[in-house]
Amino acid sequence: MTQAIDLQFRPQSYFWAKERGIALASDIKGANRRHIYEMALQNDEADQLSPAFSQHALHEEDRRLMGRIHPSFMGGEYLPNTGRQEVEIARITIASTTRDVTCVYARPLGRRIAYRIVDEYNGDTITGPAERTSIQPLGLGALVKFFITGWDLLQCLDYNFGEDGYPREETHAFIVDASSSFYSEFGRAITEEVDRWLDEKHANDPPEEEEDDSAERVSTEITAKVVGMGSAGEGQPLDLMNLPFDPAEAAARACGKRQTGK
Repeated sequence: MTQAIDLQFRPQSYFWAKERGIALASDIKGANRRHIYEMALQNDEADQLSPAFSQHALHEEDRRLMGRIHPSFMGGEYLPNTGRQEVEIARITIASTTRDVTCVYARPLGRRIAYRIVDEYNGDTITGPAERTSIQPLGLGALVKFFITGWDLLQCLDYNFGEDGYPREETHAFIVDASSSFYSEFGRAITEEVDRWLDEKHANDPPEEEEDDSAERVSTEITAKVVGMGSAGEGQPLDLMNLPFDPAEAAARACGKRQTGK
């Protein structure tokens, strides 16, 4: 049984790594650069990478060169830079041609924490409230609500999959990454939100027709008898030339048909 997501979970701090000068993978803006860096870390090969892969942001010329490798390498590279005390606390990457990334940034603001939702289009894809504050770090549920209300993920999915009838597998696959360095269950929480939305979209779908498997069941029963599960005794092979019934006739009866001779 899958354990329920703790939507009340909140980290103690967003800023402990920044305050100690510790670099996190979430400091890297580029989606593909970050993925390559994380894979290198897992394989103890990070020291073999060019320093460009772990930089927060690329110089303009390097950014253009990355885009020439493949448009997906542009993903995340056009996000706003984080401020001096600001950190990325969550991101969602979609499977657009340029791997568009949307994030939530957080920074200290007096005794409070200030948040902003950022995209790669100077805020053009953000349709709801994009800023808020809190006294302590947000609970996971509050973060998810703030994120997908300000940047309407479900509207994005509706636009891309509405005409196709909201295919579940393809819709989920469109979300390439939903991750956070501070909320380990952020990705699962996003998946559950999308599942609930898809359930509503499919609520009035006609029920799928069940296939008639009666012939298959009879075939299985016949096979069991042939290998010795019938009257000849447990584990004893039957004589295929002297079966006490006609397999074809039995299958035909099970299907509600009459077997006729040639």
